[in-house]
Amino acid sequence: MPLAQGVEGSNPILNIAIFGVFVVITLAIVVRVSRRATRGASDFYTAGGGFSGPQNGVAISGDYLSAASFLGIAGAIALNGYDGFLYSIGFLVAWLVALLLVAELLRNTGKYTMGDVLAFRMRQRPVRAAAATSTLAVSFFYLLAQMAGAGGLIALLLNISDGLGQAVVIAVVGAIMIAYVLIGGMRGTTWVQIIKAVLLIVGAGVMTLWVLGLNGFNLSHLLGEAVARGGEAGEALLNPGKQYKTGVLRLDFVSLALALVLGTAGLPHILMRFYTVPTAKEARRSVVWAIWLIGLFYLFTLVLGYGAGALVGPDAIKKAPGAANSAAPLLAYELGGTLLLGIIAAVAFATILAVVAGLTITASASFAHDIYANVIKKGQVDGKDEEVKVARITAVVIGVVAIAGGILANGQNIAFLVALAFAVAASANLPTILYSLFWKRFNTNGALWSIYGGLAVTVVLIVFSPVVSGKPVDPVTQKSASMLQGVDFHWFPLDNPGIVSIPISFLLGYLGTVLSKDKADPRKYAEMEVRSLTGVGSEKPIAH
Repeated sequence: MPLAQGVEGSNPILNIAIFGVFVVITLAIVVRVSRRATRGASDFYTAGGGFSGPQNGVAISGDYLSAASFLGIAGAIALNGYDGFLYSIGFLVAWLVALLLVAELLRNTGKYTMGDVLAFRMRQRPVRAAAATSTLAVSFFYLLAQMAGAGGLIALLLNISDGLGQAVVIAVVGAIMIAYVLIGGMRGTTWVQIIKAVLLIVGAGVMTLWVLGLNGFNLSHLLGEAVARGGEAGEALLNPGKQYKTGVLRLDFVSLALALVLGTAGLPHILMRFYTVPTAKEARRSVVWAIWLIGLFYLFTLVLGYGAGALVGPDAIKKAPGAANSAAPLLAYELGGTLLLGIIAAVAFATILAVVAGLTITASASFAHDIYANVIKKGQVDGKDEEVKVARITAVVIGVVAIAGGILANGQNIAFLVALAFAVAASANLPTILYSLFWKRFNTNGALWSIYGGLAVTVVLIVFSPVVSGKPVDPVTQKSASMLQGVDFHWFPLDNPGIVSIPISFLLGYLGTVLSKDKADPRKYAEMEVRSLTGVGSEKPIAH
């Protein structure tokens, strides 16, 4: 594969070697833990609920902190300062919503998937089909973004410039991901996420201490250096408004923040992690651990972002391959040379592997448990391993589709894919979950309206937004920031539809309920309320 100029100081052979060591070690761990598995659905989907709260909290942070969190936010802070750090705040605050509204209640009410919760007191087949559709939609777009992001990281850190080379590596990442899921199920995937989280947080922590040490452990001095290196625009790094200047841009940020804060509590691969612990108390502990670890990591990104601005400089970051995404790798090279850059490159790849493995097992579980077992087979599955076999086959299919999609989307603007995943989760999943848990009158019709309506509204608004078409051409790159070049069919002014789609989904859930003649069963709601709030009966199979 031909090589091109990538990040200065990058050594592709060293980067691949370090990444290879990580893959070998994690695969060995996955194989070992798989030998203790019971091979049943409970073990494959939720590791039999055998992880402690702290273990699951570390795994949640590993599932949540994607490469975009590390590379993207550090770059955003380096170039936009205060406005870039707002992303970190939005991602972190989201966990308070998850802790207060969904973590314990879902653990008490469900069994394997979000569909279990939504179908608890409603008609099984239509609600499970809707829940699985939403789960697959969120997982697919999130997977597509991660796989396409892998191609971008390859170009950035391994100096592979041709499309064929990037496609090969995307396929390799996908194959490893499928292996994790098939061999280890949720148990193996969780350990991969734990290892990745430790590597990412420790790596970011070491770089943070290094940067602070160079500035006498004085954050004010570091900020001053970043301002000085920023030239005429340096002062703007410490004040709001550098990136979000106009009224439309500020409204767009509010919309994005709503999607991030509310969408996290509706992400299916995050919700599924609450079932890997034995009790509701452990579910609460896991979220508390996740909040501390994720919060610590995002504090690190503040130092790393301003550190990159001070030591590397915004001009060098903008000119590097990947622009803002190169801030953290360039900072690593500035601090520790080729070796540290190689380690950071490997951590970035490990991040992608862990996230896509979690997404894959969630999507496969949703299809096998909700669609196959409860919709197609109507709960009459032959043999205890049949559902797991379907889940494994589904994982392979999802992996292949993700690889193909990632190759097709490689080089495109993938920000809209992540935005779509969070917006769908916030618009379709969260309103339905909250209504199911807290509104006695909520019924099947309302659930279908909010899920399908929220999904449809979100997708339509994204398709006709500037992120897909219509953004002006950059005079430097001669390309539009929109996904589609040379066309303009947008009529929705915002990049993220959350500020519109989320209220509409809540409204649709309300209208679908009050306009329907379908009456909710008050006994089932009472049972669900007691179970979700107290945990009584949460260890028993769900009665339908």
